[in-house]
Amino acid sequence: MKKVIACLLAVAFVLMMGACGGKTSKLDEVKAAGKLVVATSPDFPPFEYLDGTNVIGIEVEIMEKICEDLGVELELTQMAFESVLTGIVDNKFDIGMSGITVDEDRKKNALFTDPYCLAAQAIVVTEGSAIASKADLEGKKVSVQTGTTAEKFTLNNGYQVSSFEANSDAEMALVTGKVDAWVIDDLTAAEMVAAYNAENETKLVILDEAMTTEPYAFMTALGNDDLIAAINESLQKLLADGTVKATFEKYNAPYTAPSAN
Repeated sequence: MKKVIACLLAVAFVLMMGACGGKTSKLDEVKAAGKLVVATSPDFPPFEYLDGTNVIGIEVEIMEKICEDLGVELELTQMAFESVLTGIVDNKFDIGMSGITVDEDRKKNALFTDPYCLAAQAIVVTEGSAIASKADLEGKKVSVQTGTTAEKFTLNNGYQVSSFEANSDAEMALVTGKVDAWVIDDLTAAEMVAAYNAENETKLVILDEAMTTEPYAFMTALGNDDLIAAINESLQKLLADGTVKATFEKYNAPYTAPSAN
């Protein structure tokens, strides 16, 4: 009987602790699982892209270093960019990464790490286009990837916008003349335009003037403050010792450090 009573008391104590807020933190969950589940859209070179069936790129290598510091494995889950954003907001994954810009609207529904770089939205046109600057886009059609800040900016500023799930489709819309310009993150623009120009007689051109400048960071669901704090601690080490910059250099990508703010 004493053993039964002792067991009942133990169960009651566990239930009481759960009712009193003894919820496991996200960081504890990640460490208990031994892995960090990261959602990504691998159509965004040089940040993440497919090499055969493997996802590689700048953000992948940075996140691998962070996971190493946390003592867990990196598990990548592939999906469309917009699904990365909604999946993180719904807390389906631990972290989202795909060149995600930190902006005030997204901060209402998710948490972000410290930025690890600054990027710009580039304007891409076909060679010989009359469009030479941002001002020339007035009244013109532009293509963008769905769910991106490029889409948000162009829609909010009155451009005629055609949105596509993949950047490759947005590029093809420009090539086939369905739109007049393509707006995309600058480093990915450089990578994709170089690849296209190497294989085609008709050329694409990146304008000197950018559409916007913005910080990139990693994203998680609201309430995962402990996970963000742990990742930030690792990220700051990688920024301070030059690892982040060296990773950009490895992929022949120019690096702009985030501001102190």
